[in-house]
Amino acid sequence: MREAMQEAMRSDDRVFLMGEDVGRYGGCFGVSLGLLEEFGPDRVRDTPLSESAFVGAGIGAALAGLRPVVEIMTVNFSLLALDQILNNAATLLHMSGGQLPVPLVIRMTTGAGRQLAAQHSHSLEGFYAHIPGIRVLAPATIEDARHMLAPALADPDPVVIFEHGTLYNASGEPAPPNASVDLDHAAIRRPGTDISLITYGGSLPKVLAAAHLLADEGIDAEVIDLRTLRPLDGATIAASVARTHRAVVVDEAWRTGSPAAEVSARIAEESFYDLDAPVERVCSAEVPIPYARRLEEAALPQTADIVAAAHRAVD
Repeated sequence: MREAMQEAMRSDDRVFLMGEDVGRYGGCFGVSLGLLEEFGPDRVRDTPLSESAFVGAGIGAALAGLRPVVEIMTVNFSLLALDQILNNAATLLHMSGGQLPVPLVIRMTTGAGRQLAAQHSHSLEGFYAHIPGIRVLAPATIEDARHMLAPALADPDPVVIFEHGTLYNASGEPAPPNASVDLDHAAIRRPGTDISLITYGGSLPKVLAAAHLLADEGIDAEVIDLRTLRPLDGATIAASVARTHRAVVVDEAWRTGSPAAEVSARIAEESFYDLDAPVERVCSAEVPIPYARRLEEAALPQTADIVAAAHRAVD
């Protein structure tokens, strides 16, 4: 992700980064380490502790022709800027009759699994996926984390990128430097014929692990990584369900009103006659996320829960 920002800032003088502790400290999760030294304080700007103020400043900069990348430390803090995102960034193009595009990128950390307790463990992607006028991205792989930023900056509309905190330390093969990411389509991370496992973001490693365990039992699971939560790629979901005739939707958000609820409703509306079993959902328990490690693990979707849901659909 740091490489993506370096590339964007080196290739376009309009791109700059702003947020809490993104400069000398290098970002709360170390993503912006070294950027201040390379690009200076005009393009790597530490902001006051006021999400509404600095997201509003980012909107103004975008309206003035710049390409701001605004970092919000964790998703719960974004609620302090929800008025700016919902009532300004998402609506100005429409309310101005197409005269005021807002090419703004907002990055924020999401998700649980790091013992940060109830106030810093939210998965609120569904809040933003509900809003017309913005694009909502959830990278789950090293390649997507590296290459989603460039097309997001090129988008004339606001783009919100949700970075799951447990993925920051993920390791693997480096993303090819000249690769591109299709933000309009979900990705098939593992083809299969018996059941569709549909997920996004930080749940993808658990779903892939579940698919591996199911394969050992003779169940061939297809894994769909949604990548983009708004606009949702319903065609890829429907095509997968048409192949497998069963679906499990895995989502770290709370079950009620979650992205999993939307995906399940789409399947019911568009693929009902392809189903051989009811759609299963694996979501977080409807409680504030606990601090204690074992309680936190119990509250979150785990690989064993995904395997059990697949068995309910297949058996």
